[in-house]
Amino acid sequence: MALPGFLAACTTTGRQVGSGPSSRRHAYFASPYYHRIYGAVTDEQFPIPAVDLRQIDPRFLRREVAFSKPYAPGTIIISTSEHYAYFVLPGGRAIRYGIGVALNRSANFRGQAVVGRKASWPHWTPTVNMMRAQPARYGHMGGGLAPGPTNPLGARALYLYRNGRDTYFRLHGTIEPWSIGTNVSSGCIRFLNQDIIDLYNRVPVGARVIVLG
Repeated sequence: MALPGFLAACTTTGRQVGSGPSSRRHAYFASPYYHRIYGAVTDEQFPIPAVDLRQIDPRFLRREVAFSKPYAPGTIIISTSEHYAYFVLPGGRAIRYGIGVALNRSANFRGQAVVGRKASWPHWTPTVNMMRAQPARYGHMGGGLAPGPTNPLGARALYLYRNGRDTYFRLHGTIEPWSIGTNVSSGCIRFLNQDIIDLYNRVPVGARVIVLG
């Protein structure tokens, strides 16, 4: 079980991660389909900028894939080692999303949970340990950070619960799209904002979540 003082940070650890240009990235950057699904979103509470596809390894862009594992449709499968999340569809298919995971593998949640709560443009509060360890950065945020374009949880958050209790792990958006496909967070699972909105719209409260290594 995650401990509130250690996790729930959902922020970058400070490691700078970037992606160099490649012909494969440029091919995806030119794709009208990906320009459409990762374009700017202007009808939200706060505007969401278009994703610069040149910063993302094409493997981690959203797509429908074959999926033969024995999980019921509607289940969310998180594979932290692959940096993928799968939303299981009927007929042996799944929607696959690229994700960012914890820099320290031991900080990743493991096992089963359910979506206990959903939030659009969520509020975020740093942990007590974060404020104590980095007072200049987080000490003034005891009251939390209001929703918006600088909030580390991004546009949506799905809160993972186990046995009726908050695990302090979230599936959430990110204000650092370049970090998708990397080990960079303090423990939560981050998605591109356009992808977490898509997943948020597909799953109800109570949906089953399985986090694998």
